[in-house]
Amino acid sequence: MKEGQPSVVRRMQSGFRSSPRGFIFLSLLPALVLVLVFTYYPFLRGIVMAFQNYQLFDLTNVHFIGLDNFKTMFHDTKFQHAATNSVYWVFISLILQFSIGLTVALLMNKRFRGRGIFQGFVFYPWALSGFLIGLIWKWMFNSQIGVINDLLLHLGLIHERIGFLSDPSWAMTSVIVANVWYGIAFFAIMLLAALQSVPSELYEAGSMDGANGARKLFNITLPYIMPTVITTTLLRAIWIFNDPSIIYGLTNGGPAGSTHILSSLMLDKIMYGGDYGAASAIGIVMIGILLLYTIFYLTVTRSEKLGDF
Repeated sequence: MKEGQPSVVRRMQSGFRSSPRGFIFLSLLPALVLVLVFTYYPFLRGIVMAFQNYQLFDLTNVHFIGLDNFKTMFHDTKFQHAATNSVYWVFISLILQFSIGLTVALLMNKRFRGRGIFQGFVFYPWALSGFLIGLIWKWMFNSQIGVINDLLLHLGLIHERIGFLSDPSWAMTSVIVANVWYGIAFFAIMLLAALQSVPSELYEAGSMDGANGARKLFNITLPYIMPTVITTTLLRAIWIFNDPSIIYGLTNGGPAGSTHILSSLMLDKIMYGGDYGAASAIGIVMIGILLLYTIFYLTVTRSEKLGDF
């Protein structure tokens, strides 16, 4: 019996490998394991911790507390301020990134001398990390040696240096400016690719009908690239909402928490408070917001027939 076992095992393995389904399963297995371990397990663990008193510095007192984390969170003025900031952060950044990115893409879609160099400068920010961009703009916004204060002083637009990152009235605007600069490249890249796919025959037909540049843009170009517009704005809104790296590089959520958004506040709870329960509760709220946003966005665009989904 023992002598026959290896042959049986070999026949089973051989049959499994020879089966197309078995081969596909074996090929996908490493990826499935990685996804389960590094995506779904942390996600499910985070849901559990949202209902626990889970303090990093008091691991002997971990226990379920029901909805207490959520009750504390919704009554916390820091959370309320971060939620308001998140709306401004996403909406203003997205509108400006898309508008400027579309304008840049339209310019790059035309032939002119030095277009390749211009494209390199436009695409360059997207090759950098958000945290590094935050550090770069932190030096530019510096009230003592920053180039932005120097430039405004030389132009006569201001008469004394402004603490862009230390003044709460300026801080949120400053981080949004940095984020807009960062995201222009994404829209320029994606929209340029879409513009280059528009058939030239459509523009020729528009010219024969007497359409000017503006009419061609709104009646030919934008309708044709609308599926790309929908996809890119949906993805970019989610990325902006989730990514606190620029804020951490620029202000670390300061001054006095005035530039915190939900994702940066969640990290703050973990890094400086060790409160994984409260941070997980914020994460659950963020997931809920993103789900509602995605459903609403896709429903509106589908009902208006603005794209194919």
